[in-house]
Amino acid sequence: MSNFNLKVITPEKIFYDGEVAQLTVRTTEGDEGFLAHHINYCAILPSGEMKVKFSDGSIKFAAISMGTIKFSNNTATILASACEWSDEIDLEWAKRSEEDARKRLQEHNSDQEFKYADLKLKRALNRISVGSKK
Repeated sequence: MSNFNLKVITPEKIFYDGEVAQLTVRTTEGDEGFLAHHINYCAILPSGEMKVKFSDGSIKFAAISMGTIKFSNNTATILASACEWSDEIDLEWAKRSEEDARKRLQEHNSDQEFKYADLKLKRALNRISVGSKK
């Protein structure tokens, strides 16, 4: 199986930059899988799971918090608000974030507060889901 380059960039750092055999991400249109030499492609990424398969057959999962993906020239580039490998996610913290977001949803005073709490809840639920795949 041929490899391609995956580069994941967050505001804080280059999260990952290396060769992979396969990539699957959730887009706003549904899950999309990538292999080497995929057609040129761009999409919006909501909070969701990223599944990476390496050439040795190993698989890692990561939680992505909103972003975009571009595939061209045999390179997938993801710009994300945040990204964490499943084994780095603090599940207790994620559960507390979920509780806080649910509380904020019930107590919101404006549309902006509701949207913020909704995004926070989606991120927390995604982190819990991905973090459970350690």
